[in-house]
Amino acid sequence: MIHGKIDSHPHGMIFLCQEVTTMNAKVTVSLHPSLLALLDRFARKWGTTRSGALAELLRQVEQEEIEREMEEGYVALSETSKGEVEAFMPAQQEVVNSDYHEH
Repeated sequence: MIHGKIDSHPHGMIFLCQEVTTMNAKVTVSLHPSLLALLDRFARKWGTTRSGALAELLRQVEQEEIEREMEEGYVALSETSKGEVEAFMPAQQEVVNSDYHEH
């Protein structure tokens, strides 16, 4: 479905701005009655349809997965940084000691 509007701009120029709305895919899902009741509860709580609640749940799971992957990446990066600090620590200590003894 395409929605459009015409805007006028300076110097008599006219632009047609179009917004393209994508159509959702229709799927059939089989759920255990207890999961369907849970989905209905979320839909009521969020003021949406079953489809809207399911879409929101999937977005939340995706966001949690992204956050988990980022956390794992930060942990790995911190381990790398810790190793670099430990490797350069003796040289840094020598500089500090030599500066201390010069004063």
